[in-house]
Amino acid sequence: MTFVTKLTFQSGDRAVLEDTVTSLKEMVERKGGQCKGPHTDPADKLRVPQYRTLQPGGMFSDWEYTVYNRRVEIHGADHIAREVGHMDFPDSVHVEIEVEQKKPLGHKGN
Repeated sequence: MTFVTKLTFQSGDRAVLEDTVTSLKEMVERKGGQCKGPHTDPADKLRVPQYRTLQPGGMFSDWEYTVYNRRVEIHGADHIAREVGHMDFPDSVHVEIEVEQKKPLGHKGN
């Protein structure tokens, strides 16, 4: 059985996000792993209301910001995926890691 490690990166800083994902992909490929992506999802445009006080009433204009998203998959190379799971990423980048077990075609599981 092989494993697919799916990584989702999110950040409001597009340059840091691109640099982080590019460096990760280069590291995985340099170590002999198979990396698919990065896949770009549409950016999320978010708006947050800002209140002048804790009481109802006056408000500032909404705070608007963009969150950029990238997805990467590492196929097989479990030792590399494990190493990636222990890496330190920039504070401005949110990382989610999902591991999926792939069974070969025709495999009869219990």
